[in-house]
Amino acid sequence: MNWTSHTAAFVAVMGLSWELSGCMVPPLMHRGGIMIDSWADVKAHDAMVSGILAAFNRAETALQAGNADGLMDLYSEDYHYHDLTKSDLRAIWEELLAHHRDFRSNHILSRIAVVPAASPAAELTCTGSLWAVSKETGQQVNIDSWYGEIHYMVNEKGAWRVRGHRGEGPKTRGFGAAPHPFF
Repeated sequence: MNWTSHTAAFVAVMGLSWELSGCMVPPLMHRGGIMIDSWADVKAHDAMVSGILAAFNRAETALQAGNADGLMDLYSEDYHYHDLTKSDLRAIWEELLAHHRDFRSNHILSRIAVVPAASPAAELTCTGSLWAVSKETGQQVNIDSWYGEIHYMVNEKGAWRVRGHRGEGPKTRGFGAAPHPFF
């Protein structure tokens, strides 16, 4: 590459940088909410999908209000995952709510499918994150994030609830690995 080529490349990069200088993607925390990706594989009827989305939206509203009871309504009485039960989750959520504020979660659903032979039940493939602001430091904190997690949901007492997550992890986890119990 000669000097002219380097100069042209530099000018092109600088021009592109100048063009993009006003573009910013906000942090996911500030977007919040649940969505079905445009390329999602949805194998469920509209009423089921609407009910599932409503359950997550109610949980998000409860989370933002700091309402542990409302948040726990997302979970089945029979919730179980990595030896955690619904009462274990309540204790975790109460601790989080005591030390954080301004919660936001993102849920991007890439698959919704009715579970055969378990009616009414569904599996959701979800990628997302859970953020909040620490009451102690005022700093944004990433509480949890997940990729391709499969939520197992059931319809109990007329509402969709998370009963657990597909598959059980190994009994011993590697350094830095944690189960994803939240949503």
